[in-house]
Amino acid sequence: MMRPFTLSRARRWWTLAAVLMAVAALNLSAQSSPAVQTRATGPSRPAPEVLAKSLQQRYDGIRDFTADFSQTYRGGVLRTRTVEQGTVSVKKPGLMRWQYLKPEKKEFVANGKKTYLYIPQDRQVIVNDADTEGGSTSSLFLAGKGDLARDFTSTYVESPVAGTQALRLTPRRRQPDYEYLVVAVDPATLQIRGLVTHDAQGGDSTLTFTNLKENQGISDKVFDFRIPRGVDVVNNAARN
Repeated sequence: MMRPFTLSRARRWWTLAAVLMAVAALNLSAQSSPAVQTRATGPSRPAPEVLAKSLQQRYDGIRDFTADFSQTYRGGVLRTRTVEQGTVSVKKPGLMRWQYLKPEKKEFVANGKKTYLYIPQDRQVIVNDADTEGGSTSSLFLAGKGDLARDFTSTYVESPVAGTQALRLTPRRRQPDYEYLVVAVDPATLQIRGLVTHDAQGGDSTLTFTNLKENQGISDKVFDFRIPRGVDVVNNAARN
């Protein structure tokens, strides 16, 4: 049985999408910046804060991206495991569309003003305001106002992916939707191999990506959402 699709899960995907821009940016650095010339913590890796700054610099150059994704979630008392797959499109500032295709179809769309959570099986749409002005660290990244070195402390941790180095990013300001992020990086190419989000309930959500394409000039129309006829609408938005 699939874990119920809840608003808390949607917030976690919002957080992950905010970080995806930085993930795509660091992947670019594998081609444009193969080495970091600065203080190192060991013979084969830069200081963690240096890697975070490099991540931010590459992030600044990303306008949009698309990718196929696989998301694995482990959580709950029994540490149940679910795996979902689909496609994602993200564009600055604050636009994104998650289309879950397997095993259950659903959508999470943000158009810069509102977010729409659509579960076809339940025939329900949940509408919320998009917090992109001054709220969470994740929303600041979506708005292009965040800074990894300023907003996170970074430390090396044991990597969840064999053959990689992992950087734990802990927000300096407490966040409601996650406690910290772990980014697993290929030490030879600086390509991202894994991205883990640890939430306040002890759950871990891992995203992997394929067919990632950056700066494709995605139209804003991709992020339009029309509420289907005949569905229940839960409108939590404060503004129309």
